[in-house]
Amino acid sequence: MNRLMLTASIAELKALRHTPAGLPAQDLVLEHASEVEEAGQTRQVKATIRAVAFGAVAERMRKQVVGSSWRFVGFVTNQRVGKGLVLHVQEFQPVSTDSSGAHHGRT
Repeated sequence: MNRLMLTASIAELKALRHTPAGLPAQDLVLEHASEVEEAGQTRQVKATIRAVAFGAVAERMRKQVVGSSWRFVGFVTNQRVGKGLVLHVQEFQPVSTDSSGAHHGRT
């Protein structure tokens, strides 16, 4: 199964583009920061992730504010150009700051 759920803030929104088939596509960069338990120790985790949304999700995404925090759900695949992975966002919803203060940004 290839499904990823990630809480992250929008670090960068590129200009909305369209695929050759005319489908809206929104490229963005996400930033994640949290604390996790690993081998009995607390670890600070930070990640910058490239992402893309298509269709109606892209239309909604382009209206969001850089710095706002969301829960993103989708799947990962290889980037078409370059190395690494890209998250294909299939849905997203706002998140609020949790009691640990791990999530920041406007929703």
